[in-house]
Amino acid sequence: MVNELLGIQYNIAKANRTDRKVQNLASYINEDTLKAIHKTMDKRKAYGIDKVTKEDYERSLEENLANLVKRMKSGSYRPKPIRRVYIPKETKGKMRPLGISCYEDKLVENAIAQILE
Repeated sequence: MVNELLGIQYNIAKANRTDRKVQNLASYINEDTLKAIHKTMDKRKAYGIDKVTKEDYERSLEENLANLVKRMKSGSYRPKPIRRVYIPKETKGKMRPLGISCYEDKLVENAIAQILE
């Protein structure tokens, strides 16, 4: 995966040298990258609005990733709404909002973050 990310950085740098802009980072993501990110994800994380956990997503991982990549490349991928949960703050009576993404959105978020880093 590191080699893929280096290739992406090279392509972005090349696009910048020729005054072309990178319009869609999702076009640089493939199934192998998402599978590697899936392996590193913590299974204890909270589920999003769709109630899909890592184990649920893993049951048909190849099919799910192929579908996700297809939607990302065609431009039809849209993140699901964030699940809002309120957790108590240390100060008495105060609550802090926490947004929890769906599992598939977490995969995409991590992939984009790795490309940008």
